[in-house]
Amino acid sequence: MPPVTQALIVANVAIYLLQMLMPGIVVPFALWPLDADSASGGQVSFGVWQVVTYAFLHGGLAHIAFNMFALYMFGAPFEHVVGGRRYLVYYFVCVVTAAITQLLVMQAMGGLYPSIGASGGVFGLLLAYAAYFPRNKVFLIFLPIPMPAPIFVMLYAALELVLGVTGTQAGVAHFAHLGGLVGGAAMIFYWRHVRRLG
Repeated sequence: MPPVTQALIVANVAIYLLQMLMPGIVVPFALWPLDADSASGGQVSFGVWQVVTYAFLHGGLAHIAFNMFALYMFGAPFEHVVGGRRYLVYYFVCVVTAAITQLLVMQAMGGLYPSIGASGGVFGLLLAYAAYFPRNKVFLIFLPIPMPAPIFVMLYAALELVLGVTGTQAGVAHFAHLGGLVGGAAMIFYWRHVRRLG
């Protein structure tokens, strides 16, 4: 396992274990809406650090297990190709763009609830995997039909959009997932086109 992928997994697992021992850490480090302070009467509030820290918190064993498995599956091959430094920048750009997207959605829809999980970064890594390994096949556990990674990503993104718009799967930040994809797409476009032209 390459070093940055390994470090991210270790950090996520360590913080999850700390979270089990000290559940109160979720409140200051989860991603809260921009107006959380006024909406909650000062009980919770948004802090700029939350656009990163939320990605190291998880809502249960299944949540972190799925995210870390995906981080390993899609992140490790990507890190081998682009190197640790570029990989780390890419991952955190996806985490932050996922957070910004989620903040905009929460602002538009209202509600006072936190967002947690590494899924925004993981979705960015899924896009990178499809971009750098387009001939590799991927399939969902509940839909064991192998398909080329780019088609898998497009179908998954379409599903996330439908679920987000319809609100079918409550408690999942579908638009944050899409925000991670958008951030990843912007980074790959920059590396392949803008930076090359510069």
